[in-house]
Amino acid sequence: MGNTAGCWIRACRVSIGADDSRVAKFEHRLNELYNFHRHEIAVLCVMLLRGPQTPGELRTRTERMYSFEDLEAVHSALHHLMRREPPLVKVLPRQAGTKESRYMHLLSGDAPVIGNASGEPSEEAPRAARRAADSERIAQLEGEIVELRRELETLREQFAAFQKQFP
Repeated sequence: MGNTAGCWIRACRVSIGADDSRVAKFEHRLNELYNFHRHEIAVLCVMLLRGPQTPGELRTRTERMYSFEDLEAVHSALHHLMRREPPLVKVLPRQAGTKESRYMHLLSGDAPVIGNASGEPSEEAPRAARRAADSERIAQLEGEIVELRRELETLREQFAAFQKQFP
């Protein structure tokens, strides 16, 4: 398997056609090389195209390639892909506020999971980043306020000098 999904798919492509053809023609042999079933190909295609998906999203979005009877059939396809050697799909930790877990393909390698050991998303890193950005923004705003006060004082002095010209 290659480092990227594109390399992996290109490895599954075979040249076909006659030698006298001006244009090279290719045919994907994914099914023949890896012995996938149609439902597994449909799931992988949608994940390659759209990224991590819930089983419900997969069922809806694979409808034109393969019609799953129910969510259990989608789960079955995902588990088949997870049990392959090497695994081609993994389940991601459920994010806070979401009902279902998402599944992602592993054709381009394993993506790092953002979160802590309990599987809950870590809020400390984003909070620290927000605090640093807020502190920077506050310092910038305070500097602008000081500059505006100086300009206002200069304008007041100029206006007072202008008023003295007319007794």
